[in-house]
Amino acid sequence: MLRALQSLQRRPDRALLLAFGIAAALLLLVLHLASEVGAGDTNAFDAMILRAIRNAADRPGAGFHALYKAMLDFTALGDVTTLTLVVALVAGALLIARKAAMAGFLIAASLLGTFAVETLKSVFDRPRPNVVAHWATFSNTSFPSGHAADSAIVYLTLAALVARSVESSGLRVYVLLAAMALTLLIGLSRLYLGVHWPTDVLAGWILGASWAFLAATIAWWLQARNTLEQPGD
Repeated sequence: MLRALQSLQRRPDRALLLAFGIAAALLLLVLHLASEVGAGDTNAFDAMILRAIRNAADRPGAGFHALYKAMLDFTALGDVTTLTLVVALVAGALLIARKAAMAGFLIAASLLGTFAVETLKSVFDRPRPNVVAHWATFSNTSFPSGHAADSAIVYLTLAALVARSVESSGLRVYVLLAAMALTLLIGLSRLYLGVHWPTDVLAGWILGASWAFLAATIAWWLQARNTLEQPGD
């Protein structure tokens, strides 16, 4: 295993091909899940999970006001406005650090990923769940979850880029785990608030994580060719 990783480090082109293969496999998994959703095969499972999380007669925050408020805060971290602000602030910092190519790459990866998610949502056109009351606003169709996918795209991509810039292996693991935990909490908040089916969120996580993995590998490949950074940066 160690030799394989060392070989990939010496050959970024092989790592890039492997990343494309993994991303393609995960995309096929999302498409398979979409076919199951379209056929209605996941409806019973989805409804069971939502009913296990919430009672249909519950009022917002009744008995669990702190949890309700926390879930609203978590879901806000996956909003388009919040994610746009995060990307803009990080891109601004990169521009100040004279890393315009990296800033452009980050913006392009985020925009293209979001566009892909929105395209899939319009293609599958799955209605929102009606099992429990909706405790948050939403604007379009349900599959895949935009909050789950977009937060994974932005936060996991940023975590991968940050992890590459630090020397401590413990800090690298912490940054990646923190981004994963944040992405998971955002997806779970959509279930608690009743605005997504569980399979929506699952597909969003898979799609967003695969996109972030592919984007981070492309960035590493470009860095190895001194395209995104100058030698020694």
